[in-house]
Amino acid sequence: MFFSFRRVRAAAALFAAALAVLTLAGCNRKAAAPQFERLAILRFENLTGDPSSDWIGRALPDLISLELAGAPGLYALSSSRIHSMERAAGARRVSVPGISAERDLALAAGANRLAYGEYSMRGGKLEIHVSIEDPRTGKVEPAYSASGPAGDLGGIATVLARNFWPGASGYPGAAAVWRAYVAALETNDAPEAERELANALAADPNFAPAYRLLADVRVRAQDRAGAAAAIDKALAASLPPIEKARAQRTAAELRGDRAGLRASVAALAGLMPSDPDLWRESGEFAMTVHAYPEAIHAFQKGLDIEPDNIVALNQLGYAFAWAGDVAGAEGALRRYQALRPNEPNPLDSLGDAYLINGRLREAEAQYLQAAQKQPHFLSDGDLLKVAMARLMTGDVAGADALARKYVEARIADKDPAAPYRAAEWAWTSGRRKDACRQLESFAASVENTPLRELAARAYAELATWKRLLGDRAGATVAAGKAVALAGPASSGIAAVARFLTEDEGGAAGLTERANRAFGPGTGPVREFAIAYAQLLARDFQGATRTLEKLYQDGGPADEGLPALLAWTYMETGRTKEAAALLRTNPIPQSGGPGPLFGFVFPRLYQLRSAVAQSEGKQDEAKLNASIFQKLSGPDPLIWDAK
Repeated sequence: MFFSFRRVRAAAALFAAALAVLTLAGCNRKAAAPQFERLAILRFENLTGDPSSDWIGRALPDLISLELAGAPGLYALSSSRIHSMERAAGARRVSVPGISAERDLALAAGANRLAYGEYSMRGGKLEIHVSIEDPRTGKVEPAYSASGPAGDLGGIATVLARNFWPGASGYPGAAAVWRAYVAALETNDAPEAERELANALAADPNFAPAYRLLADVRVRAQDRAGAAAAIDKALAASLPPIEKARAQRTAAELRGDRAGLRASVAALAGLMPSDPDLWRESGEFAMTVHAYPEAIHAFQKGLDIEPDNIVALNQLGYAFAWAGDVAGAEGALRRYQALRPNEPNPLDSLGDAYLINGRLREAEAQYLQAAQKQPHFLSDGDLLKVAMARLMTGDVAGADALARKYVEARIADKDPAAPYRAAEWAWTSGRRKDACRQLESFAASVENTPLRELAARAYAELATWKRLLGDRAGATVAAGKAVALAGPASSGIAAVARFLTEDEGGAAGLTERANRAFGPGTGPVREFAIAYAQLLARDFQGATRTLEKLYQDGGPADEGLPALLAWTYMETGRTKEAAALLRTNPIPQSGGPGPLFGFVFPRLYQLRSAVAQSEGKQDEAKLNASIFQKLSGPDPLIWDAK
């Protein structure tokens, strides 16, 4: 199973250089360090005796981390990375020293070095003492000290930061700015945070962290326009390159500009080469636009920093799989499996990698192992995948026997949708009219129960099936029931079903109908609905344009989009381009094939047969034509009806 947690991983290491710097600073450390240092700078302890100075304990770690953001070979975990773990651990106050409040959070966030210390006032100067802990050994050694005017927090932080990285070049650090910023950071009251951030920006209009935090506060308050206004001001300010790129990234996020977001993340990864989160996010963006070699490079860069990151290993496995490098996928996913030997997901992912590349028997074996390792994992989705892998070989009888085990497992798990799953299997394996009868019976049996939304989804799928069989009247009735029963979870597919049963205005009125049917915020749903309608109308030129945009904008490869686009290419004479898209198989979805899978499956075998025929590969053409015929069953779709 491909999974993604978008803001969570780390970057790169030069321990020899760090060791030399710390030795010059008076630290005589002998313990061997990991290849990459992932340093968490925890809250400092206030020894001034003045509680009003507690804010310094939070400001210093943040300042030092900002100074180290571009350090090669050293990843300084930001406070936001550390505090991303607070949801499970509970909020921590600024006055609590980091060694007691943040140590466990930092380790959970991936730190392999901890820096913490205390500060005091002497003769009007702020004095800081820092210690370094190796959490593997528990050894703690004093590393260095610094002092300076209390009003120049930035100057002191720069001295401290240069002990880690000589290239630290300074960061705005006026005490008044940071006092207000930390107050905003620590409060849960949005108006108070706004006031404090206004104070910080009044003292320094070029203070980038305040703009970023202000945008975040406004987003959480559902004020996206206000957040965008804050970032626009940041972009108009005089910012260092890293902060400019951060602001550009936030601006792209707020605008929904995927291309801009991808570009800004790539720029940040170049400016902050030791941040694994950025490399992983860059890889994720490359995956969405099917740039698999670029994704592989990015995931590997992140894994150089966090070699045990199972999320990145899983993603790397899929990147290799979609690139056609099965050996690379095996390597990444076997590493994942070695780290999590008791979990089924590495096996499931390896099954997907094999299936993507047509190694169906190997895929079947991996899915079966995953199902055996943890019964009911992914709602028994691996048992369904076993059946699908067998079906893709053309062995309908063998696949039916495996599918029965899947349905029996859903019944044993008391899944009320088990009859729904059985109907979907009947459709996928070619018994389409029987599938319609089963699904209609199921939907009618639950439409007046708490499973109303499941009935809505079933009627929507039934409407699509009937439309594909040429029964527009029956499709219209089913779509009407879907819309009448739909709730938040089923309204989207119900709207698509109704859209596909209408024919007002023909091809010319398609866009206008889509605008009426799908309001703002529906994302690619509207475009996919248009593409399906164009396919139903045999408008392959129009469908090509729609599907190309979806594919280029990040449409998912694992849900059959490449096969749909290949279909339009074949119909418009672009056979070579179709061939490249037909190389891979769509991944069977663990929750069932879905209402629109009938547009893709088993058509991709017919398309592969045509491509092979055009290339003079007669045996391959016959094999794919045979599989298509076996999986089509006795009830032809509208494109295949004579």
